[in-house]
Amino acid sequence: MSTAPPDTGLRRTAPAAAPWHADPYTNALRNGHGPLFLRRSDGWLLPLDVERWCASADAADLSALRRCEGSVLDIGCGPGRLVAGAAAGGHRVLGVDVSQAAVDHTIRLGGTALLRSVFDALPGEGRWGTALLIDGNVGIGGDPTALLTRVFQLVAPEGLLIAETAPMDVDERVEVHVDDGHGAPGELFPWARLGTPALLRHARPLGWNPADQWTTSGRSFLALRRARRV
Repeated sequence: MSTAPPDTGLRRTAPAAAPWHADPYTNALRNGHGPLFLRRSDGWLLPLDVERWCASADAADLSALRRCEGSVLDIGCGPGRLVAGAAAGGHRVLGVDVSQAAVDHTIRLGGTALLRSVFDALPGEGRWGTALLIDGNVGIGGDPTALLTRVFQLVAPEGLLIAETAPMDVDERVEVHVDDGHGAPGELFPWARLGTPALLRHARPLGWNPADQWTTSGRSFLALRRARRV
């Protein structure tokens, strides 16, 4: 796969959301630990593993990074462990995130990151060898079809999308906010949760072909390869 060229200057393709500007998330990244949750309006909580996010890439992360091809775009890069891990593996890599705290943390690790939504214009559109949607980031925007369509635009023909999926067959779109467990909720925003079967159902009609799927350390992953044309 080719490496990513300079910014293409392409226009935004969908409205960008900035839910992770929420103070609980910023504080958790700066402190390096939780508690931190996604909370639905009905009170359901999804724990967020801030300590793992702020650590070095673990065995499950490395199982995904070993499958990367060419230049790597980490979508929703968080504090940058995958950016650092992919760079250590010899890849040219860029992280994008809507949280300034996440971008700052990634840069402190020596990585390259932009404060930007995946739906904004990005460098190297249509030329990335691999895109990553890890740590539940298949949920970004709450609309799997829109997100998968956007990633299709970002990767090269026959490029890869490596996604982490929920460890059960779930396919839901919800509104959530970031919560620190101490009564400090963040801004409400749309989110999605997808298991591997659901992600395949959404991806195939858009021109994504399954390339690999695996489970490591209780975490589930799916690799999809972009068709040359739909």
